[in-house]
Amino acid sequence: MKVIKNYLYNVGYQVLAIIVPLITSAYVSRVLRPEGVGANSFTNSIIQYFILFANMGIGYYGNRQIAYVREKKSQMTKTFWEIQIVKTIMTLYAFVAFEIFMIFYSKQPEYMWAQSLNLVAVAFDISWFYEGIEDFKVTVLKNSLVKILSMIAIFMFIKGPNDVTLYIIVLALSTLIGNLTLWPNIVRDLDRINIKLLNPWQHFFPMAELFIPQIATQVYVQLNKTMLGVMISETSSGYYQYSDNLVKLILALVTATGTVMLPHVANAVSHGNMNKVNKMLYKSFDFVSAVSYPMMFGLAAISLTLATKYYGPGYGPVGPAMMIESIVILIIAWSNVLGVQYLLPMHKQRAFTISVTLGAFINLALNIPLIKIWGLNGAMWSTVLSELAVTLYQLWAVKDMLSIRSLFSSTWKYFLSGLCMFIVVFWMNTHLKDTWLMLGVEVLIGIVVYAVFIVVLKAKIIDQLKDLVGNKLNR
Repeated sequence: MKVIKNYLYNVGYQVLAIIVPLITSAYVSRVLRPEGVGANSFTNSIIQYFILFANMGIGYYGNRQIAYVREKKSQMTKTFWEIQIVKTIMTLYAFVAFEIFMIFYSKQPEYMWAQSLNLVAVAFDISWFYEGIEDFKVTVLKNSLVKILSMIAIFMFIKGPNDVTLYIIVLALSTLIGNLTLWPNIVRDLDRINIKLLNPWQHFFPMAELFIPQIATQVYVQLNKTMLGVMISETSSGYYQYSDNLVKLILALVTATGTVMLPHVANAVSHGNMNKVNKMLYKSFDFVSAVSYPMMFGLAAISLTLATKYYGPGYGPVGPAMMIESIVILIIAWSNVLGVQYLLPMHKQRAFTISVTLGAFINLALNIPLIKIWGLNGAMWSTVLSELAVTLYQLWAVKDMLSIRSLFSSTWKYFLSGLCMFIVVFWMNTHLKDTWLMLGVEVLIGIVVYAVFIVVLKAKIIDQLKDLVGNKLNR
């Protein structure tokens, strides 16, 4: 039940972290206009490279290392401070690198300096510690409050197209304050430590191993927006961002399992319980498949009308882009289980690194020709194909450790159910009256159609739900 509670907490926060800018984006898209939205998206994609360097792979590494030693408070305290020291130093180096970059970068300097607050926030992010001890309640409740306050601030202070800098500052300050709110709990959760006993640099090279896949991942997360801004226009970068926001909102419901399961699986690995590890993985893969198929097909079915309805006039290109990008919901869900929930806690960093590096190279190779030919949609297809390469390689990497047939035994049922749902909802979306009420009806009918098919086909997820209810009643 602890895993389920942590999953729900993490889902809640991940959804809130995306849904707050999603709620405000309907307002911001009209106030700042496509040009302002594009400027924010483009400059944020640049600062993310410096943030990547500052993070140094600590998210996954710190989560995992804390999970290994959480039963020994003194060891956990030592590990936390060693990792945090490395992170602080890397953030300082990253900020110096940013200042050097700004000597040569003269375009929109006020936007870039405002974005640099996101880099400062990295030094104070200790969410990886609470993920490692599986205390998601702390991070969720405190950060949720800050996100809500930031949403209120946006509606209060962002009034016109000249408020782009202020908008960037509000978003960055919400991240910084959210990170700072976690520190008071450290006094309670850790022992006192003698600084002379600390050896932070023993963690540097293991972090670097996970830094490489983070660099590769960042390439096809941020490079698309950067290249669209350079090759097409900053407005196209904004279109990409707004499509990505909606897709990532849906994806957060699925990938939250990775953050929750990583410390859980790592702890099982540390105790040598491999039977439990494999059993958890098969269940997790089936769960994300059951959830991802309807989300992928559902978003694709309503995307053409949702974009302009939500963001307003001038955002028509977001709809087709979102339909293409919806494919990654399923692909990333699978790679999240295989990579984050299995390869990393099993110390298979090399396979994980190769997979995401392969995806980065494919993304980079395809971006230039596809963006030149199809613009925004070309960037989306490049993203889909690169994510597909990551997942296919990870499947190949685990083929001798897991049964691929067992992983996919029920996926055809989810695919068929999702496809039938898509046909019904897409027809309604393109033939019936285009209103918010009708959109809500389409979503509800889609859920019912998918659920009916799942029950009729007797998919595995039904048994998981029965076990969950049975365990709940027996407690």
